[in-house]
Amino acid sequence: MIEQRAMANTTAVAGGRALERKILPSSGSIPAEAESSRARDALHVAYLINQYPKASHAFIRREIQALEQQGVRVDRLSLRGWNAPLADPADILERQKTRFVLKEGVLRLLWSTVSTAISRPRQFVAALRETLSFSRKDQRSLPYHLAYLAEACVIAHWLAQSGATHLHAHFGTNSAEIAYLVHALGGPPYSFTVHGPEEFDRGPSLRLDKKIANAKFVAAISSYGRSQLFRVAAQNDWKKIKVVHCGLDGEFYRDAPAAAAPTRRFVCVGRLCEQKGQLLLLDAFREIVQRHPGCELVLAGGGEMRASLEARVKTLRLARAVRITGEISSAQVREEILAARALVLPSFQEGLPVVLMEAMALRRPVISTYIAGIPELVESGKSGWLVPAGSLDDLVSAMEACLACSDAELERMGARGYARATERHAIVTEAAKLATLFCGADEKAAVA
Repeated sequence: MIEQRAMANTTAVAGGRALERKILPSSGSIPAEAESSRARDALHVAYLINQYPKASHAFIRREIQALEQQGVRVDRLSLRGWNAPLADPADILERQKTRFVLKEGVLRLLWSTVSTAISRPRQFVAALRETLSFSRKDQRSLPYHLAYLAEACVIAHWLAQSGATHLHAHFGTNSAEIAYLVHALGGPPYSFTVHGPEEFDRGPSLRLDKKIANAKFVAAISSYGRSQLFRVAAQNDWKKIKVVHCGLDGEFYRDAPAAAAPTRRFVCVGRLCEQKGQLLLLDAFREIVQRHPGCELVLAGGGEMRASLEARVKTLRLARAVRITGEISSAQVREEILAARALVLPSFQEGLPVVLMEAMALRRPVISTYIAGIPELVESGKSGWLVPAGSLDDLVSAMEACLACSDAELERMGARGYARATERHAIVTEAAKLATLFCGADEKAAVA
């Protein structure tokens, strides 16, 4: 089944491959370019994600589709998510292309584990030892890690059937551990992308050092992220850690109006959780409304803190000025950003939020915090405003500064943000970096 789905995905887009070859650095040798192109056309990669598709994982969907447009064959593997509600039609289509490990049921997990133990006793014992090692320092108990081993047995069997030659996991948590165990069971080489902040908080317990040491390469989505991996990895493994940004699809920001909407509305897009700072934003917005009546705030997204945020809106008497959307599609995110004066994301903890680059690509100024990888993208005073995380006064001041900007100033900020986001986060460029790393060719030239 995987092979059939993957073959359907390899209707190669010649233009995509041509564009890729222009972007990737080359030796200047035409035969070398032709050889590189042939290697990519023959490349068969499996992607492993804890839950896919998912509203907050649209960047993974874009990455997979960009790789396919460049001739790479990609299988989608997910642990769960086959029955999760989806708002985006593109995610609904992706689900049809995805194979789900836990959907197979407990009996399939047990059968794969026993058959692997019988057919590959040495590799199974080695993988079991590694499973016990992972469990000793982790917050999760041994039964969780034994489940990861069983899932790895299922995936190893699938990969042997499909012929995939590389396994790439997103996030350094359980999906990266499973990829590690698949390799220990005799499966293909693996790599993984680290996003943060959870991986940085749990680095020692996640044994990122071990996962990095055995990986073909590791992708960090920002220079800051790479530095955090340097903290846990052996110095000899630093050369494996590459910066590969999350990418933007040109369709998302094509035909966006150059000028910001003539409105006093702010939008905050993101999962409703403690690390995004929405509670602080509500306190700041109350002061904004008191000083500037008629302002609006949209909290776009769903999450575990929705009830707390709704209660806070009621307490602050902001019900007429604040709207919480719940989960929305990528197209709806685009509409909400375009309808706003600026995007506000006062995060306490981050990796590098994709929504910031999306807003900038849509020529909207952004207000965010001086944390993690955000200052690598947002230039305070040029494409928006950066404030100290957790500072209510500074957040209020930045929002007031945005309200005070003329239409011409907002347009100039939007233009600078557009140029920076589209230059640094073009999905074709970033996917080409990954394709080169999957092939193992000229890694230093391809990725910083």
